[in-house]
Formats: sequence, C-alpha cells, structure tokens
Amino acid sequence: MTTITAQLVKDLREMTGAGPLDCKKALEETGGDIQKAVEYLRERGAAKAIKKLNAGRTMNEGLIETYLHFNRRLGVMVEINCETDFVANTDNFRNFCKEIALHIANLKPLYIKREHVPNAIIEAERELYRRRTLEEGKPAAVVDKIVDGRMEKFYQEIVLMEQPWLKDDSKTIQQLLSETVSETGESIEIRRFACFVLGDSGEADAGE
Repeated sequence: MTTITAQLVKDLREMTGAGPLDCKKALEETGGDIQKAVEYLRERGAAKAIKKLNAGRTMNEGLIETYLHFNRRLGVMVEINCETDFVANTDNFRNFCKEIALHIANLKPLYIKREHVPNAIIEAERELYRRRTLEEGKPAAVVDKIVDGRMEKFYQEIVLMEQPWLKDDSKTIQQLLSETVSETGESIEIRRFACFVLGDSGEADAGE
C-alpha cells in the first residue's frame, strides 16, 4: 500500500486547491495515484455542484459577457446567470464568464446542452454514422455500439457543455462550470449565447 506522505498531499492541494483532509482522502481512495486523485476530487466537486444546480434555486442575477476578436470580424455575447449580485461581481464569476466567451469564439459550439440539439439533427447524424459503419464492414452486432461512440464525439464537437475547455482539454466546460459552482457556493447557468462572424448571415445563436 502506498504511503500517503505530506508532500503528496501538498502537491495535490497545489494542483486542485482542495483542502488537506479532502486531498488525503482522495489519495487514500486512489492508492496514492495523484492523477486519479485529481479526477476523484473533480468528480466529488461535480457531484456537489450538481446537487446545487438541482436545488431549484432562482438565478436572476449574473452578467452578459462579450468577446470581440482583435480584427473585429468575430464577436460573441453570452448570458450567464447566478443567484446573487454579490457573486456576479466577484472576480471568480467574472473570470468564468470571460473564459466562456473566449471559448465560444474559438470552438464555436452550436448548442449549450445535448437536449437542445433538435431530434431531426440527431436522427440524421445517427443514420449517417450507421450507414458508414455498415459500409466499413463492421459486424451487425457491434454497429449500435460504434454509432453510439461516434455520436458522443459528435456531441463533443457541437455542444458547449461537452466540449473540452479551450485552455485545459483535460476538463469539459461542464466540469469547469461545476468547479465554479463549488468555488462560489451558488448555482450558475450558461443561459444563452450568440456568435457573430462578419459577412456570415448564419451566425450561431443558442439558448432557451
């Protein structure tokens, strides 16, 4: 059994910002594997965040954040809500809003959540992947599993919450949101966004 040293706990704290007791428990649960411990802490943070998000709290405060590319040919506007104006004015929340606007400008998602993707698009994509999989000669017994895997990649490309974060692709935007919820102690929601590209009449517009 790996000995959980003070240095290991210190290293994990520096990587995650979690408390010493939480770090020690994470290392014990993962046999001293620091990378697994990081993921363990993220999952626990996400679970706490999801509990907050599902608590039915009202989110009428927040910010409308914008991003304008240096050549002024691309712009993003995003509305992000929280529960109180106190949190809306914190550096933590403001930085989160800036990161989301920058991310949208670069990765250009089309929808915020998976459930926002129209069924017609989902069915058309599934049928395309199914046809391609059969053309590749894959056994019929595994076609559905392969299609499901390809659909997951499809969602990661077009759904904001499932995209790997621009600045750290080891976490998704959902995980980044969950971490921010844990840090601020309030529910946070990315409500809607619009992305404008000069000369493109089909700008992305997503939200409720």
